[in-house]
Amino acid sequence: METETQGSFTYMGRNFSNISLDSGAFSECNSDRSGEFPSALSQTKRVLLACASDKSDDVIQQLVSDLESDSIDDQKQAAMELRLLAKNKPDNRVKIARAGAIRPLILLISSPDYELQEHGVTAILNLSLCDENKKLLASSGAIRPLVKALKVGTQTAKENAACALLRLSQFEENKSVIGRSGAIPLLVDLLETGNFRGKKDASTALYSLCSIKENKIRAVEAGIMKPLVELMADFDSNMVDKSAFVMSVLVGLPEARAAIVEEGGIPVLVEIIEVGSQRQKEIAVVILLQICDHSVVHRTMVAREGAIPPLVALSQSGTKRAKQKAEALIELLRRPRSSNAASSSDSSD
Repeated sequence: METETQGSFTYMGRNFSNISLDSGAFSECNSDRSGEFPSALSQTKRVLLACASDKSDDVIQQLVSDLESDSIDDQKQAAMELRLLAKNKPDNRVKIARAGAIRPLILLISSPDYELQEHGVTAILNLSLCDENKKLLASSGAIRPLVKALKVGTQTAKENAACALLRLSQFEENKSVIGRSGAIPLLVDLLETGNFRGKKDASTALYSLCSIKENKIRAVEAGIMKPLVELMADFDSNMVDKSAFVMSVLVGLPEARAAIVEEGGIPVLVEIIEVGSQRQKEIAVVILLQICDHSVVHRTMVAREGAIPPLVALSQSGTKRAKQKAEALIELLRRPRSSNAASSSDSSD
């Protein structure tokens, strides 16, 4: 299994050592962004107050017991309150897990009742914010139900399932399991068809999961380049940075480079170098350098797209890394474009 060494980025106020984004492009991906459920506010307030007292263990234990009630309404109420308790107080995440909530919550994810499923998914997400719970969640069988929620859940359930899978992917051994469970095509679909939050959560999860080669292949085979290129072409999407960073971890694959070109990625990347932000320009030139380094044909396409003038400008005014990459790409584009000019090229050429 191939892995890439990555640095860190901030997610929910925590640094993850296996994800690298100097820019913090994914730092806004949050967990449970629900309201406080006004219809049950008085009951919820009572529980929150109780858990601020020395009776919190008893209250949590009762709620965990209610998760296995024969009454769906009782299950919903218990799951909702545990969801909020785990959201609002970090200490509760450990207490809820130790009270035995994880397995019954996992069972709720497979419920045919969409509201119950959503509470279950989001409670699991909030519990996964605690590092101590991650391995227990995975070993208790949370991954496959979360993947199923990605497929058949409500929009909120899908978004929160994506965030929960991101959290579980912080353990390297879970990345392969998540990929084999069918999550990658579903995340690609969420990236393409979801609302803004769905796209953001999907891109963050894909960035983490695609640090291993088998998941990169799955993502490319699932057609990820089409939504990535479309989002990068739309500067109003607020997804240019995130999409470009996901593309950057995939571009090392020959299949990925071919897909980028096929989906019209070269003119989009050149435009980003022309008019994008400094961060966007830097990641775009890194991607183009990878594409051109492996293919004389692709170099010709990039040069004909008018890349050299904006690259020259970037080499003079960009970040230190962007300047270096721009200079390297300019040198590459100015080489003779015969078939003998490249010692290595993608097989598609």
